[in-house]
Amino acid sequence: MSDTISYKQPDTNEPHNPWHDRRLGEDKLRRNDHRSPFQRDRARILHSAAFRRLQAKTQVHGIGMNDFFRTRLTHSLEVSQIGTGIAAQLKRKHPHVNDLLDSMSLIESLCLAHDIGHPPFGHGGEVALNYMMRNHGGFEGNGQTFRILARLEPYTQYWGMNLSRRTLLGILKYPALYSQLHVDLGTEEIKSHRQLKPSQWPPVKSLFDDDKDIYDWVLAGLSVKDRNRFVSSKPSKTDTYPHNRTQYKSFDCSIMELADDIAYAVHDLEDAIVMGIVSPAQWQQDVASHLSQSEDEWLSNEFKTIADKLFSPHHHLRKDAIGTLVNGFVTDIIVVEDTQFEEPLLRYNAKLQPAFADALNTLKQFVFKYVIRKPEIQMLEYKGQQIVMELFEAFESDPLRLLPLNTQERWQHAKDNNLNEMRVIADYISGMTDEFAGRLHQQLFGPKSAGIFEISLER
Repeated sequence: MSDTISYKQPDTNEPHNPWHDRRLGEDKLRRNDHRSPFQRDRARILHSAAFRRLQAKTQVHGIGMNDFFRTRLTHSLEVSQIGTGIAAQLKRKHPHVNDLLDSMSLIESLCLAHDIGHPPFGHGGEVALNYMMRNHGGFEGNGQTFRILARLEPYTQYWGMNLSRRTLLGILKYPALYSQLHVDLGTEEIKSHRQLKPSQWPPVKSLFDDDKDIYDWVLAGLSVKDRNRFVSSKPSKTDTYPHNRTQYKSFDCSIMELADDIAYAVHDLEDAIVMGIVSPAQWQQDVASHLSQSEDEWLSNEFKTIADKLFSPHHHLRKDAIGTLVNGFVTDIIVVEDTQFEEPLLRYNAKLQPAFADALNTLKQFVFKYVIRKPEIQMLEYKGQQIVMELFEAFESDPLRLLPLNTQERWQHAKDNNLNEMRVIADYISGMTDEFAGRLHQQLFGPKSAGIFEISLER
C-alpha cells in the first residue's frame, strides 16, 4: 500500500478506503446520519457497558478514600483530552501529516478505549488472570481491550463493536500474538495462591491467539512487507520482563500511548500529592535534583522551582503546575519517519524528544516507586490477586453450575467447537468491577452469603 491512499473523510466520489472497512458490513439507513466512520466508533465506545464499568475501577488502589481520586474512567477522559491536544499540536508543526490527523474522533476513540480491557484490582488482577491462564494462552489487559472491542461487546452478535479497521489498528500497542512473544522460563507452578509473585509471572504484552482471525483481518490492510516488519519482535533487554517485545506501532497508537503516559505520570502524581503519599523531600531527591540539570533549558528552569506550586496548600497553584507540566510534554512531541514502511500509518510516529522523554520517565518512575510500590497499596493489590484466582478456580471447577447462564452458553459453545473455554472464564472475570468481584467472592467464600436476589450474576 502506497502513500497515494486518501485518508480524508469519504464521500460518494472518493475511492474505497480499506481503513474505513468493518468486519461486518453495515447498511444502516438512519435518517440524516452524516457521521464519519470514526465518529461512529467513538459513539459505540462511549455507550458501551465496558466503558461505563471503568467508573468503578480505581486508577491507583488505596488512594480512593475521598471523592477526589481518579478512576479509570476519569483517567481515560483525561487521556482523550491530552491525545487531541497532541494531535492539534502535530497538525500545526507537521503539516505533511495533516491527512493522517483529519479526525479527532479517531484519537478520542483510541484514548477512551485504551483501558477497557483492564481487569478488576489493577495489575494484581492482571497477574492473577495471567497465572490462571498460564496453560491456556495467558492474559494481558491490552490484549483484552482488543478482544472486547472486536469480539465481546454486544453491539453485534459476533464482532463486538464492529469498529473500523483503522481504529482497531490504532488500539494495537503490541501487534503480535502470545505464541510469538511468550518465553517459557520453566517457572514452577505455585502450591498455593498465597504464594503468587507478580515478578515471576509477568503477562506477555501481546494479543491472544484466540483472536488471530480478527488480528489477521486488521493487518490485511497492509502490504506483506509492511505486515512482516510491523509484527516483528526482539528479545527483551530487561531482567524484569523475560518475554519478546514488539517493535512498532501505528501513528495513531503512538499518539494514544504518549497521551496515556503523560496522564499517568502527571495526574497520578497530582493524586499522590493531594493524598499526602509523596513529600517535597522525596520529590527533591528523585526528581528535581535530576531534572533541574536537564540539557533542555525549559525543563531545567521549571524543575528548579515547580515544587513550590506542586506542594502548595493552595489548590489553584498546584493545578497551574500540573497544567504547565502537561503542556510542556504535549508541545515537545514531534513526528518521526521510518522510511522502511510503505504505509503512512506505520511510516510516521509521534515521539517525545530525548530530554522530555527522560523527564516523563523520571516522573513515571517516581510515581511507581512511591505510589504503586507503597506497601499499603501492594497489600490491596495482593488481596485482589487472591479474589481473582479464587473466583477463577471456582468457575473452572464446575462452570455449568456456577457461571451465569449466558456465560455458560459461551463456555459450552467453546467446548463443543474445540475453542478455548478457559478464555470464556477469563472474559467473565476480567469484565467485573472491583466491587462486583469482591461481592461475588464474598457470596462464594464468605461466612455470610447474600440472598439469592441480592446479587445479579448476569453481566
